[in-house]
Amino acid sequence: MASGRVARILAELADPSADQGPLPQRLVMACAGAVPVTGAGLVLMSASGPAGVAAATDGPARLMEELQFTLGEGPGVESSRSGRPVLEPDLNSAGSRRWPAFASGAVEAGVRAMFALPLRVGAIRLGVLDLYRDAPGALSTRDLAEALSFADAATAILLHLQSQARPDGDDVVGIGMHLVEDRAEVHQATGFIAERADVSMTDALMLLRARAYASDRLVTDLARDVLSEVVQFTQGEDRADGG
Repeated sequence: MASGRVARILAELADPSADQGPLPQRLVMACAGAVPVTGAGLVLMSASGPAGVAAATDGPARLMEELQFTLGEGPGVESSRSGRPVLEPDLNSAGSRRWPAFASGAVEAGVRAMFALPLRVGAIRLGVLDLYRDAPGALSTRDLAEALSFADAATAILLHLQSQARPDGDDVVGIGMHLVEDRAEVHQATGFIAERADVSMTDALMLLRARAYASDRLVTDLARDVLSEVVQFTQGEDRADGG
């Protein structure tokens, strides 16, 4: 991860002199301005598919996300399931074979290319950053690298919002970067809980977040205690021994 670039993106989004609004909306607007695309959408994902649109630029972006949600297919859905970027430079040709219903609706709405970047913490699906273009064509290597930096920034923002780790007045940039850097520990702890409590990875993450919320702690701090076995989660119930 190009952490320096991600930190700059988060700093720009948190700048009090910039246009205000929800962080996810600021992110998609900034991404659409930094990468040569027509629009962008940030979608929350679950194991069953799209769970809601967190933010979208004007134009067809929100329509594209609603189309994927309704049909259960499209680059964003595939990217979330596979955990890999799905880059489709021509929806009218190759796209029509991969996602016939979605591609038809997208082309009708004026979208010709789409690039989906998964937002994950290990095996846990957080969402997808979808980029749209009204003309066919691939992203250059530099443009894709920039888009991936925005995807990392989006992951930091979603983790920040979902964990509710920041009291009002704290530095969203520092905490966002801290969460991104520590997400490997959260993933390891989630896997540890899943094995010990005999639950799915998604349920294990929910247990971890619930315990953190109940004890008024950061998810990352609790994850470290899980890994050091100071806190234990067992089948049927979870138990804390110390801290």
